[in-house]
Amino acid sequence: MRKTGADPKGEGTGDRRHGQMGKIFFYAALALALVAGVVFAPEHAALAIHPMDQFIVTPLFGGDHISWYTPTNVTLWMGLAVVAVFALLVLGSSRRAIVPSRAQSVAELAYGFIYKMVEDVAGKDGVKFFPYIMTLFMFIVMANFLGLLPMSFTTTSHIAVTAVLAALVFFTVTIVGFVKNGAGFLGLFWVSSAPLPLRPILAIIELISYFVRPVSHSIRLAGNVMAGHAVLKVFAGFAAALGAFSFLPIFAITAVYALEVLVAFIQAYVFTILTCVYLKDALHPSH
Repeated sequence: MRKTGADPKGEGTGDRRHGQMGKIFFYAALALALVAGVVFAPEHAALAIHPMDQFIVTPLFGGDHISWYTPTNVTLWMGLAVVAVFALLVLGSSRRAIVPSRAQSVAELAYGFIYKMVEDVAGKDGVKFFPYIMTLFMFIVMANFLGLLPMSFTTTSHIAVTAVLAALVFFTVTIVGFVKNGAGFLGLFWVSSAPLPLRPILAIIELISYFVRPVSHSIRLAGNVMAGHAVLKVFAGFAAALGAFSFLPIFAITAVYALEVLVAFIQAYVFTILTCVYLKDALHPSH
């Protein structure tokens, strides 16, 4: 009997057709971008790029004077980040369904991810601080993702915001260390495993590095977020100035934007895991 089966030539022909269709769509999109660049290009295109303008703090209700009580764009987007966290963790998981919705799945995934991180890094003693660390992570990651929306404001790009977060971590960890260990917390700075003549020198180095923690903690987050958004603005300026060749920076913007989505999560993760490391030092200060 004659065996029936798939024709390899037919499959090869189908693959070639799909490949040809993909090329046609690519070149059509390229031609469309080129035409759009010619049609919508400004008459007097100039390379005037101001990437830092997006970080200017402005009052919500007009005026130039900003006081500590003035509602600004920073206030608005921090409030929206809090609302987004509340909507995801509280409203999204309020039904507690056996078959979870998408919001409940994301909330449960975030809960398990942070809980495992706290338990692995800070130990069982650090689990009691899980609500604080979870709140910290969710606020930062939501603020980062909201900052990727068009016409939004990235609050975590300002050192004034990240410095407050880092200072809260620093003072919390220091207070916990002294409350739990008393004067034994100072053992964090005394490297008992080092030779005796080197211990005073290492103690000074450890003390300096301890007080530098909130500085590096805050600058790392703000610097990475600000740099990525500034690069996006630079490429956007090139797209406005190049006219017919504006599709080239648009491709670059797409790639950088995808990278910024990754950076938004990674920087929140790094800030949180460093908090867990500092908490571990406070709970178990001996070297």
